[in-house]
Amino acid sequence: MARHAQGTFEAMWGDLAGIGRASAGGYRRFVWSDADMTLREWFVDQANARGMGVNEDRAGNLWAWWGDPTAGNAVVTGSHLDSVPSGGAFDGPLGVVSGFLAVDRLLAAGRMPDRPIAVVAFSDEEGGRYGIACGGSRLLTGVLPAEKALLLADDDGVTQRDALRRVGRDPAWFGADAEVLDVVGTFVELHVEQGRGLVDLDAPVGVASAIRGHGRWRFDLVGRPDHAGTTRLEDRDDPMLAQARLVLAAREAAQRHGAVATVGKIRVEPNAVNAIPSRVQAWVDARADDDETVRAVVADIAASVGVRASEESWTARVDFAPGLRDRLVTALDGVPVLPTGAGHDAGILASVGVPSAMLFVRNPSGVSHAPDEFAERDDCLAGVDALTTVLRDLAWE
Repeated sequence: MARHAQGTFEAMWGDLAGIGRASAGGYRRFVWSDADMTLREWFVDQANARGMGVNEDRAGNLWAWWGDPTAGNAVVTGSHLDSVPSGGAFDGPLGVVSGFLAVDRLLAAGRMPDRPIAVVAFSDEEGGRYGIACGGSRLLTGVLPAEKALLLADDDGVTQRDALRRVGRDPAWFGADAEVLDVVGTFVELHVEQGRGLVDLDAPVGVASAIRGHGRWRFDLVGRPDHAGTTRLEDRDDPMLAQARLVLAAREAAQRHGAVATVGKIRVEPNAVNAIPSRVQAWVDARADDDETVRAVVADIAASVGVRASEESWTARVDFAPGLRDRLVTALDGVPVLPTGAGHDAGILASVGVPSAMLFVRNPSGVSHAPDEFAERDDCLAGVDALTTVLRDLAWE
């Protein structure tokens, strides 16, 4: 493997800063878009600069390898490069950049690891285009069947099957990849914290204990289209009224059960100012400490509006393996341990038995999935230090 002059956080972060930047602020980095393809090129360039072998698995995830992956029991780090609509800069890319920088530091020691090391960029973690979070890791592990993923359509009606063809991928090859998954011995994902836990604990870095159960449900509210000016109120069947009740029901159910629930996306037909809608589709995101509570929240919402909830994605609560978690805490001299309500690829891998863990980097804004998401440079470098320590502890035995 060729030696590589160490990159800098500032240089790598600067390379990413303009890719997929939205004019209104934030980022729009959706899977198989032009921005996504540019990000993939950046990843390959970073791997090549370090002499790392690169491959794209059948689910569209990118892997950069130090050492022979066929040896198995690899230590893998990384995250994702895509974003939610108008998302922040740090959610995902911080973990990929930190992975490469940690490899730089380990390379400088001049000693080959006892276990292969990889940096991964999971595809479509946010589900910003096709609506299913952690799409790449779900496909890789077989949690999301390829036949379902290929039929998903974006807001413009473009299916993932067609999107793959447009960027030169073969839809027939798309799906689970047991050959790649089998060589992963341990996965450690570094991620900006998506809340204020580390701010309140006055700590730059922490270790995850668990990911709360969470899912997305669609509600189809049907009415009767008509003229906004000539139809009397008492003659209307307006599904937007049911939509209003749904928003309030989501808030009330979440408060009642000690959970969180959000109606963050709606689609109205025909979406005309002077027409009573014929149909409203609304998506509810619900999360709680235990799975039963999430289900109870969604059931209450459905009962309030009298409409069945269609489940689009579901991730059961994941408690990271205490042995691996404690090993990270020990290696890092007792950093805080805290849960999260945000979903991650590490949770998907853990759910199918891959030993997984997470590191969080402090977010002083406490804001995520928005342009104000942030992490201080010194905290980002503390995250690189922590990740380097963890990889050294795991890959050299």
